[in-house]
Amino acid sequence: MKKHSSNLSKLTNQAIAVLSVIGLSGFPLSAIAETFRLREATVSDVNQAFDSGDLTSEQLVQLYLNRIQAYEDRNAGINALISINSNALAEAKELDRERQEKGKRSPLHGIPIILKDNYDTADMPTTAGSVLLKGSVPPDDAFTVQKLRQAGAIILAKANMSEFASSDGWLGYSSLGGLTLNPYNLSRNPSGSSGGSAAAIAANLAMLATGTDTSGSIRGPAAVTGIVGIKPTQGLVSRDGIVPLTLSFDTAGPMARTVRDAAIALGIMAGVDANDYRTLESQGKSHQDYTPFLKADALNGARNSLEGKSVR
Repeated sequence: MKKHSSNLSKLTNQAIAVLSVIGLSGFPLSAIAETFRLREATVSDVNQAFDSGDLTSEQLVQLYLNRIQAYEDRNAGINALISINSNALAEAKELDRERQEKGKRSPLHGIPIILKDNYDTADMPTTAGSVLLKGSVPPDDAFTVQKLRQAGAIILAKANMSEFASSDGWLGYSSLGGLTLNPYNLSRNPSGSSGGSAAAIAANLAMLATGTDTSGSIRGPAAVTGIVGIKPTQGLVSRDGIVPLTLSFDTAGPMARTVRDAAIALGIMAGVDANDYRTLESQGKSHQDYTPFLKADALNGARNSLEGKSVR
């Protein structure tokens, strides 16, 4: 774990060092803070800031890298991430240029996202948290990763996870990534197996993340870290290019801090993939935008499950 801590700290420092090389150290962060509250921001807020010129994707990536440097420091960090995309800033800069010249591809254009480290990425290792796969780079992206990139999302980092998505042993622990801690209580774990993704979103290391769920691996971590996780019906989101646990139960889905953001990501991730036969069943049944199905008053009249010291 100490070796991994040192390696990721070095990666983070290298990514931050790039800022001065390409001139990002001159960004007026205090001015950005006055007009944009990162900790409370949603995908819609970011797009409004992009459109108004108050924020660029390049600046947004920098802000998240700064948070990663602050909260992933292994001396007292949450240990949510396994690797960081060293090209994230360059990709953000190119997407900023594209937005100005052609407009945005989707609501996720220029938005950083963290992938659970069982999603294949052709430009970063995919390890499922195991030392057995350390440094293993797949030949291509998972189908869902392709869709996210096509939508303009930036793969910021890969998240730690319960090794090979197994529930055996410590939840949130992997031989490569070590133990992820719950941002709300560092003496507790974030559940598993998508614990790194959940902890990263709870600590606001990115706005969106991906997870996988076989028997609660999105739902459990989302519950104990206070975020939103969607376990779709199997066949809505392709599993191609995702390290499997049990194919008859495995599903992939988004994780976010708000229901709307999770719904936006789900619309991008969903779709028919010839390499996953289960998705053929969703032909004509999936949507590219799930936000119209949201109801702002859905919880009106609902009672809190906990009130004071008594259970209601």
